[in-house]
Order: sequence, then structure tokens, then C-alpha cells
Amino acid sequence: MDIKLKATHTHNVEIGMTGEEREKVATILSQLLADQHVLYLKLRNYHWNVTGMMFKPLHELFEEQYTQLATFIDDTAERIRSLGFFTAGSMKEFASQSRLVETDHLNGNDKKMVENLLRDHEAIIQILRHNVTEVEDLNDAGNADFLTALMEEHEKMAWMLRSHLG
Repeated sequence: MDIKLKATHTHNVEIGMTGEEREKVATILSQLLADQHVLYLKLRNYHWNVTGMMFKPLHELFEEQYTQLATFIDDTAERIRSLGFFTAGSMKEFASQSRLVETDHLNGNDKKMVENLLRDHEAIIQILRHNVTEVEDLNDAGNADFLTALMEEHEKMAWMLRSHLG
């Protein structure tokens, strides 16, 4: 997957990293931003369409998670901007960059929804675990801390979903 970032060029970004280091970190964050959007859309889809005996608790859990994810999305985009690059802003771009796969409403099947969301959170956790090391190697402790905190949040979100599977 080839992500092309566009630098903002309004001011020099002098934060103790080379332009190449900043671009590599921004690329990592851009792909994460795409993953976050696909997961966000999936959570909204499942929130609207879940059925069955677990409707109410899952409807509420999915809403809680997409609300939390909306904050993650904003924070990720702002970190890309702070590195001196523009972010993607269309579903077409996000879909082409994401490592996660969209699904339809699954006919309201609550178990399949929970399994899919759990699989996505676990994928993001694994990606973030790898990204933390990559970003540390690029001399960016701030974004390494940011990614570590996101990983911890996704671990908790995955646990909440896993608990519904028994």
C-alpha cells in the first residue's frame, strides 16, 4: 500500500526530527487513521442493526466504542497535522489505505458482529504494538506514547467484546 502524504509547507516544522522521520511517522499514523475510520463505520453499522436478546447491551456498547473511537480519530489526525502533513479525508482514501475490511449489517447477527469487532480490535492492537517500536526507532517518543495509550484502550475495548462471547 502506497500512501502519498502532502506536506503543509506553511512553516518549517522544527521538532527535533528530520523531514524523513516525520513523514514516516505521519505515514504510520495515516494508515492507523484509515483503520480507525473503517472500525468506526463498522461500529455505527452494528449499533444501528444489531438484533436479538443482546440488543440493548450491545447497542449501548457499540455506541460507547464508536464515541471513544471518534476521539481517537481526531487525536490521530491532529498528530499527523502537527508533523506537518495533511490527512486523508474521504472514505475512498480510508478504504484504500485500511488493513481492516468493511462488512454489511450481517442481518443483525449479534455474535458475528461481536466476533468481527473483536478481530478488528485485536488486529489494531497487534499493529500498534509493532508501530510503537517503529516510531521509537524514528526518534519520536511523543507518538510512541500516543500509540501505546491507544493500544491500551483497544485492549480494554477488545476485553469488553470478548466478555460477550463467554
